[in-house]
Amino acid sequence: METGNQAGSPHGETGQTPPAGQAIGQGKDEAAGRPARAATRRPLRLVLPSAPPASGELSAADSLPDPVPSAQMTLVGQLTEWARMRIEERVFRPGMRMPSIRQLAQDKGISRFTVVEAYDRLVALGYLESRRGSGFFVRERGPSIGPGLGAGMPSEGATAPHASRNIDVPWLLRNMFHRAEPRKAPGLGFLPNDWLDGELIGSALRGLARQPGSHFLASGTPEGFLPLRQQLRTRLAELEIGAAPEQIVLTSGITQALDLIARLYVRPGDPVLVGDPAWFVMFARFAAQGAQVIGVPYTAEGPDLEALERIVQAHRPRLLVLNSVLHNPTGTSLSAAKAFQLLRLAEQYDFLVVEDDIYCDLCPPGHPATRLASLDQLKRVIYLGSFSKTLAANLRVGFVAARPELAQSLTDAKLLAGLATPEINERVLYKVLTEGHYRKHVERVRNRLERARDETRHALEKLGLTLFPGQHAGMYLWADTGRDTNAIATAGHEEGYLFAPGSLFSPSQLPSGWMRFNVACGHDPQMLDFLARQLDRL
Repeated sequence: METGNQAGSPHGETGQTPPAGQAIGQGKDEAAGRPARAATRRPLRLVLPSAPPASGELSAADSLPDPVPSAQMTLVGQLTEWARMRIEERVFRPGMRMPSIRQLAQDKGISRFTVVEAYDRLVALGYLESRRGSGFFVRERGPSIGPGLGAGMPSEGATAPHASRNIDVPWLLRNMFHRAEPRKAPGLGFLPNDWLDGELIGSALRGLARQPGSHFLASGTPEGFLPLRQQLRTRLAELEIGAAPEQIVLTSGITQALDLIARLYVRPGDPVLVGDPAWFVMFARFAAQGAQVIGVPYTAEGPDLEALERIVQAHRPRLLVLNSVLHNPTGTSLSAAKAFQLLRLAEQYDFLVVEDDIYCDLCPPGHPATRLASLDQLKRVIYLGSFSKTLAANLRVGFVAARPELAQSLTDAKLLAGLATPEINERVLYKVLTEGHYRKHVERVRNRLERARDETRHALEKLGLTLFPGQHAGMYLWADTGRDTNAIATAGHEEGYLFAPGSLFSPSQLPSGWMRFNVACGHDPQMLDFLARQLDRL
């Protein structure tokens, strides 16, 4: 609907902006100050309420920051901010054509001249470019990870990175921390709070509070809290991985562990092999180090080993990074045959394997899975673990297990990067692991995941999606929609949904029909109805 501007009137930004949280089209007419007619189309909230809802639940608008109070912004200003924020968040990505002036005016229930002026402002600010006869397009604003750090994404067999392939680090990380209600967030990378047991951590904190305060004043040890490392040795022995406490280095989660490994082994231009698909923050970390991040195709039993050997012969990498158990995003695990062959290739071509086992405790007993570290005994494998998926994302305690001399080098790198890790966190984790309730908690979570996976799988198949082959377990299902999932994720963003499109999980960042679903958040009826509408629309 038009807000009162007549066709042919090119001006209009004198009307007052609606109060914070009010939709465009509900304020006064921009040009003449007349009360606006009732909107005939669903308006979109372009700004946040001045305070979050008392219930703590987030609306679609809550995913956007509010850098300028709406009372100080005209409708043109609101629309400019709406578009600018989505460009900054890479919802509208470089090279993408913006909605046409007529389409955006109709969708938002505002004047076409408001859209024209907002687009003109965005051109002036360097966010858009106007192409005569074609419309407005998002302008490329330079590499997102700083000068000289753009990491090329070569395809299999390529000999050099392609200059236009840069991993968009800020967008990846912003998606990781996107706020959304769990029922509207099948793209979440962690379990909802009501799946976890905060009392485990609360009990551990109360226990620590009864200890002398002097225990918490000194700096932690470089390798990390010794009793926790001794406990981890016992847990690793249960997985048939032999590691003495001096071979275990505590870190602030898996991300810091990868950071330390990158500092030791990766120089600008070095090739690093990852799964395609795989965990997107890993791409960002190695790209920031200047590496060529090269994807290895995945099968139901792990990496495609024929493709891996061709890539290794062409690039001679120093590192291969992968999930051997409950691979993110496919939910599959490495078969024993693939594991033996992969270690043979690592020895033949002299590269190290970084085994990220963050989903270890979510693997059901008896599930067919083979850990490379149990076969290799840390000769050529660097083993990573964490408890953020089963306890709390906020409890940043992970660890690296490696051969003794490498563990010492990682400790030195840790000291140089940030000294010791916080020992209070490590003491909390130690108490949780030794007080006897953690195993029962994990068993409850695994059982609940099994039920949720069945429900989500049936719902997705009913929509016509095709699941990645193999035996699935853990948090995720990887499904082929047959559509561009970037378009689904973009539409979902406007409605307060968080989807995880397949392009996130590929080093190439190319459009993909695949999408990752967190089974704990993957069967909400309203979310599934929205997804069905998008599949019909595209």
